[in-house]
Amino acid sequence: MLQIVFNEISAGEISQLGTLEQLELLDEFKVTEKDLENLDDARFGKITRDGKTLYRFRSQDWRFYFEADLDGEQVIVHRVLHKGTFSDFLFRSKLPVAEDEELASSKHFWKLIEEGENARRA
Repeated sequence: MLQIVFNEISAGEISQLGTLEQLELLDEFKVTEKDLENLDDARFGKITRDGKTLYRFRSQDWRFYFEADLDGEQVIVHRVLHKGTFSDFLFRSKLPVAEDEELASSKHFWKLIEEGENARRA
């Protein structure tokens, strides 16, 4: 299992949830190297743009967007977002593509990720 590191933004996003919901989500959010190599589990996804790879973990109505530092044996969580954040965008754009595929081309999504990357780690 990889160590999970939240930055200030992602920690703030998850802290807005109730204590029980936080505990349930964090209990489900377990990541291993095998998960990232195979991505067989529907909860995981991969988003790539300009040579940068992010992973997505889906749990209930929430999405964890993170990068993996396998050498450092850690997962760095950049954002924790409700699925409605992007599903509304996908609905309005009427694009018949998967969520991860659409996010890969969304400038707004990458701006959110960059904010998370630049935030201090909690």
